[in-house]
Amino acid sequence: MPTKSTMNIWQPDIMRRALKESVLKLDPRTLYRNPVMLMVEAISILTTVIAINDMFTGGNFKLHIQITIWLWFTVLFSTFSEALAEGRGRAQAESLRHARSEAVASKILKDGSIEHVSALNLRKGDIVIVKDGETIPSDGEIIEGVALVNESAITGESAPVVREPGGSQSGITGGTSVISGQIKARITADPGETFLDQMIGMVESAKRQMTPNEKALQILLVGMSVMFIVVVITLVPVASYMGVTLAVPVLVALLVCLMPTTIGGLLPAIGIAGMERLLAHNVVALSGKAVEASGNVDVVLLDKTGTITLGNRMATEFIPAEGVTKEELAVSAMLSSIADETPEGRSIVDLAKQVLGIRGKDIRPSEGSTFIPFSAETRMSGINMEGKEIRKGASDSIEEYVKSKSGSITASIRTAVEDIAKQGGTPLLVVEGSRVLGAVRLKDVLKEGIKEKLSNLRKEGIRSVMITGDNPMTAAAIAAEAGIDDFIGQARPEAKLEAIRKYQKEGHMVAMIGDGTNDAPALAQADVAVAMNAGTEAAREAANMVDLDSNPAKLLDIVEIGKQILITRGALTTFSVANDVAKYFTILPAMFMAQLPMLGVLNVMHLHSPNSAILAAIMFNAIVIPLLIPLSLRGVKYTASSGEDLLRRNLLIYGVGGLFVPFIGIKLIDILVVLLHLE
Repeated sequence: MPTKSTMNIWQPDIMRRALKESVLKLDPRTLYRNPVMLMVEAISILTTVIAINDMFTGGNFKLHIQITIWLWFTVLFSTFSEALAEGRGRAQAESLRHARSEAVASKILKDGSIEHVSALNLRKGDIVIVKDGETIPSDGEIIEGVALVNESAITGESAPVVREPGGSQSGITGGTSVISGQIKARITADPGETFLDQMIGMVESAKRQMTPNEKALQILLVGMSVMFIVVVITLVPVASYMGVTLAVPVLVALLVCLMPTTIGGLLPAIGIAGMERLLAHNVVALSGKAVEASGNVDVVLLDKTGTITLGNRMATEFIPAEGVTKEELAVSAMLSSIADETPEGRSIVDLAKQVLGIRGKDIRPSEGSTFIPFSAETRMSGINMEGKEIRKGASDSIEEYVKSKSGSITASIRTAVEDIAKQGGTPLLVVEGSRVLGAVRLKDVLKEGIKEKLSNLRKEGIRSVMITGDNPMTAAAIAAEAGIDDFIGQARPEAKLEAIRKYQKEGHMVAMIGDGTNDAPALAQADVAVAMNAGTEAAREAANMVDLDSNPAKLLDIVEIGKQILITRGALTTFSVANDVAKYFTILPAMFMAQLPMLGVLNVMHLHSPNSAILAAIMFNAIVIPLLIPLSLRGVKYTASSGEDLLRRNLLIYGVGGLFVPFIGIKLIDILVVLLHLE
């Protein structure tokens, strides 16, 4: 299955469909949404009629039919760029559906036999086996075995990941594949509820409307086109006064070359491709306006848990007491956490396996052992085995437990507990009977790359604000480590809504993420609102984007993609306007040079003749649109820099480049026209 990150826009099936739809989009009832191209189509119809008339009346049919053909190509290339952009998203949904329907599962029956069934027939609770090279048929949880899994079909990440039972890495997703190893998994989703099913449904239901900025740009482009129509019409009496006769197709060629057809033809593709790039990050945009607004965001509200940190406090260090080895502490911490199903308990098991070098193995205590599950009342968990009572829990709870056993906590362990708390962490103690074996540091672990992303946002002038229910000391520690600009500690749910309104009143564009029902009011208020797919229905309905991965840190990627859309549109608009200036100095001298030789000084490219100049200009005007399609779909490369630097780069690359490229291109086409005797 092609991944979202590697799907080639030039795949034959995508191209064939795009070509077919580009012809269908020539229907004026569809093309009216692109007024500039609708004008070009009307002009193409006019020149078609003139060329047919020339065929029977002896007019300059050869020149006029070529102008007509290239005018039609100009419109067709425009609709093709839009159809190609739409086709990529549709092809992704179809490839996902194909992967879902074609997958075969090895289902384990009650009698232990294996039955090969379609993935669509799997139900929640079914047990399946997946071997080397096989596709995981549905979402599930590993209950036995270890495997290296390629998740690029879902996440776009090329690096495979280890999946194993009993820890935080036990979840698997349908559509991914096992590279090595063999696993037994329990299915956790019915048909229609899997990650792929949800993704397909949201991709197909997402609709795109023009954003306010696009509408404003369309109005500007239409205004420029109308202005050039007036300019071209006024040339007729001026030329007549000078004794120059201008044919309608020649005037039309001048008009189309002056009109902003390049950006007019690529504008829809830029917007559609922006939504597709979000989809490549597993984010479905429910509003084109929100995609564009994300590029203007200057304040980002971030939850600490799950956004800046991994979501749950994770065990990061074992600190043994005097006379206790780290390995001894790791074994006891692991055994005391086997019955602890909290994320913290699972992370202790994962860390212990790493310390002991037994990662991937299933740990089974001796027969007759009694598990003590974690509870909110005791704030401890543990195990009774072989005459030993091992407990793990909060420092104050363990201290009371030790006192009840006539034991005590040493000064070194108390110091370790205090140090962990001061650094914003959570200390847990492990004890065997009355003997304290050591401490476990639980820490809010920063997500990989989060600090760099926040730094990039700061370079763009975007202020980051962390909102958390933690106490100010913990919040301050995390904010300092992550490089957060500001934070709000011990925040109630309504504090998010109040903070958003405050920033908006100050004139800021605000983005936020949320997953709960209590986040819905704030999501509805935010300019860019991203809901987690794993969150509540209320949050998803209030948001204008949905993150299918339920990864809150994705908000930072969304802001960067929004900025890339704005940069791309600005760059191609600059290139288009600069193109028009160059084409003006190509056609205008050619139109009057025969009767007014003094205008030959403006023929800086020394084009062969008026006819070859007109043909070269109109051909270049059409060809440049498909040449820029890859750039409009991929987007201009985004780099964190100031607005002045972006403006300088656009003017230098796309402004100056837009002036020189047409001169080179038109000259080469002029040579080709002469060689092929097309003039």
